[in-house]
Amino acid sequence: MSMIETLSDENNSFLSRREIVCDFNRLGGKLKKLEAVEMLTKELKLDGKIVIPIKLQNHTGQPKITGTFYVYDDEKLAREHVNPIIFSRLDKAKNPSEEKKDAEPAKADAEPAKADAEPAKADAEPAKADAEPAKADASTDKPDTKNKSENN
Repeated sequence: MSMIETLSDENNSFLSRREIVCDFNRLGGKLKKLEAVEMLTKELKLDGKIVIPIKLQNHTGQPKITGTFYVYDDEKLAREHVNPIIFSRLDKAKNPSEEKKDAEPAKADAEPAKADAEPAKADAEPAKADAEPAKADASTDKPDTKNKSENN
């Protein structure tokens, strides 16, 4: 028995794409989108086509994943039809090393900001000390108001 079982394979002539829904057996919780695309490309001989994983759904209590894929002949057409966020996630999954490089400078930029924040905290502490005597003055005013109300 093959690991991939095709549930539906339809040509959508209106959107110029092929829509494939299939089950990946014995791979529940282990399958990544790029691995699913590779398996589907080999199984259905889709070399040279743009295969976009739209959805991979796990089934509770069952070791299978149901996947929905769109197959385009033209990448430009695919980018017009499919949400750009899907492409950005696929590019991120294909090139994780570039994302790490981009994240490192961001961390380096964040460290000086932390250093700048520390003196601000030190400035805030004397303000708290100044606020405490003001509270003490406020408490001395309260007995005066009581005395005024007693006098009336």
